[in-house]
Amino acid sequence: MKFKRASGTLVHPTSFPSAYGIGDLGPAAYRFMDFLQETDQCIWQVLPLGPTGYGNSPYASYSAFAGNHYLISPDVLVSKGMLTQAEADQAKRTVTTNVDYDQAYSSKEELFKIASERFYAIQNGNKNESFEMFKANNSYWLDDYVLFIACLEAHGKQPWTTWDKDLARRNKKAIATWSKKLAKEIDYHYWLQFEFFTQWMALKAYANSKDIQVIGDIPIFVDHNSSDVWSHPTYFEIDKDGNRMLVAGVPPDYFSATGQLWGNPLYKWKALEKDNFSWWIERFRQMFVMYDAIRVDHFRGFDAYWEVKAEAETAMYGRWVKGPGKKLFQTIRDVLGDVPIIAEDLGVITPEVVDLRDSFNFPGMKILQFALSGDAANSFLPHNYETSNCVVYTGTHDNDTTQGWYASAPEVEKHWAREYTRSDGKQIHIELIRLGMMSAADMAIFPLQDFMGLGNEHRMNLPGTTENNWAWRYTEEMLNRVDVPYIKHLVGISNRNTRVRQYDTNIVELETSTAN
Repeated sequence: MKFKRASGTLVHPTSFPSAYGIGDLGPAAYRFMDFLQETDQCIWQVLPLGPTGYGNSPYASYSAFAGNHYLISPDVLVSKGMLTQAEADQAKRTVTTNVDYDQAYSSKEELFKIASERFYAIQNGNKNESFEMFKANNSYWLDDYVLFIACLEAHGKQPWTTWDKDLARRNKKAIATWSKKLAKEIDYHYWLQFEFFTQWMALKAYANSKDIQVIGDIPIFVDHNSSDVWSHPTYFEIDKDGNRMLVAGVPPDYFSATGQLWGNPLYKWKALEKDNFSWWIERFRQMFVMYDAIRVDHFRGFDAYWEVKAEAETAMYGRWVKGPGKKLFQTIRDVLGDVPIIAEDLGVITPEVVDLRDSFNFPGMKILQFALSGDAANSFLPHNYETSNCVVYTGTHDNDTTQGWYASAPEVEKHWAREYTRSDGKQIHIELIRLGMMSAADMAIFPLQDFMGLGNEHRMNLPGTTENNWAWRYTEEMLNRVDVPYIKHLVGISNRNTRVRQYDTNIVELETSTAN
């Protein structure tokens, strides 16, 4: 599907300001939509929104379908009368530039249990039509998920492979026993998912009302300790006890000399194909309810993926194995239509991966931090873009901020950055944003940290590490300091305002004010 020429911002909801220790879907999220409109941007890109496990990574979720209930806003619950202001105030903390996951989880859990009890009490035995419709529409994944997460909590969040063998293997009698035993907890998680999706869809509707399209992110792999693997064991490379046999990763690359050992169980693609890829169809169907478009993470893995034995200590010694390729995406197109997909085509890209991407007209990604290597033929340099059907970024969630990258870059990269942008490098974040805006790429998307000109300490993730990731947040004051007129100016002169194609031509005044 062809995307319109536009620009946008990458920021995850956990990064929003909030008094509850973690960003959420409350007032600050709506304020950010207003910011996008003020700057004439039309895209908001997020990371995966699933419930996170150990390490809080959005790419390691307890479910490929469920929402992260810690993104539920207590302020929205107050507005609905499901919490009192006094109850919410007790959970508030000082807003900082880091997510306090432990504090946020404990304080929000107390509030959510109060709100959940009130929700069910209000029903007084009667059925809530919206709630019942939500459960019916999402039964493919929801019933398994709420039982899984209730059992997980009952077992101290220990992996499902350590549970009683009958429960781990989903024996019908064990399922019935635990469903009855944990009925209250299961009802709680039904409500959490209902409330998450209610708040998320309201926020998405607000964004769409301002002509802002929301781009989601779908990881290719799922976490081993997830509802998906527990409920669909025949689709994954695990043994009869659920233990991983073959796992995912990537060989040595830009980010790691020993590769990245992700540890996700690999798919049994023949079993999935035999079932007409039904699990993937339902997954994409769910994503296109939540988002207007989807970035498919590790796209090259659908052509060929790096297979590593589960007992390996690094990803160095593995092998490339052919993936489902065109069969999967043709099936998705046959069932769901010509869906808007962005291919994350970074890493080891072969002609076969390019062919898979281009066969379905999926735009690929161009990273400007990777462009300035000293090679004029570098494919990430804007003058080498062979088509406008791509998305340009300064960096992604896995990159350093642009200021942080420049501060630690080799001198040859700094030199090229200055030469290519014809600048002194002091405002390199603005220079690379301008470069991306002016490129031929249909979409130009930039991390919010780069609009703010932030350094290395505001990085979101460092691949290959497990500490201090996914914790960055901004404050309202930081957003207020962003140069809105200049961003709007860049959007205008690069013809990326999809709302109005008429722009202020007083360029000299704008550039002078920005320089000052």
